[in-house]
Amino acid sequence: MIAGHSFLGLRFVLCNNDFALGDELQEKIAGKAVEYERRDSARMADTTATGMTRRALLGAFAATAVVAAPTYGNAFGFLRGAGDIRRIRMYSGRTGESIDTIYWIEGDYIKEAMAEINHFMRDWRNSQTKQIDPRAVDIMAASHRLMDVTEPYMMLSGYRSPQTNAMLRSKSRGVAKHSLHMNGQAADLRLKSRSVGQMAQAAAACASGGVGKYSRSNFVHMDCGPVRSWGG
Repeated sequence: MIAGHSFLGLRFVLCNNDFALGDELQEKIAGKAVEYERRDSARMADTTATGMTRRALLGAFAATAVVAAPTYGNAFGFLRGAGDIRRIRMYSGRTGESIDTIYWIEGDYIKEAMAEINHFMRDWRNSQTKQIDPRAVDIMAASHRLMDVTEPYMMLSGYRSPQTNAMLRSKSRGVAKHSLHMNGQAADLRLKSRSVGQMAQAAAACASGGVGKYSRSNFVHMDCGPVRSWGG
């Protein structure tokens, strides 16, 4: 569901704004959404040949190191079980806005959905926006999918304008001078139902960017820059 509207509806509501989708795109998303829901339900009900449920497998995942795929294309295979669509769910405690959208379908990013993501992830202090790198959204979505949660991310920080970054840097040594937040390539995220360690492990499994653990502040930084990790 997107802001209370069915995937099969003629309009989508994102960040409290609605817009009409083209007939062809509506039909494509509707068909894929039905497939998504059917496969998701089937996957949750099924057990493996060894009798382990998906939840049990995820428990094993949480307790052991993950051998990450060496390339981004391979890493995103984690989402293939959902069909040829990608979905992101977030809310912002800063603005009170939320977003739950299919933003990619059968190899193509949906322009309107990406525009809404750009708006949602804006610098909330001054409302400046920047085009968010789709790779960053992909990493967030893949990590969310790996953790098998329905809870949306709480986004603490998305795009940061240079002015905001400079202000934060003046108050904390933990803020990078050339932060990828300023490039629209990073987000700081939190989940109530998963620990910082579990979130970081899922993001690291994508082997597609930077992962920062901030246990004291209870959030994980994810970006689509060079593969690296830090924090504790």
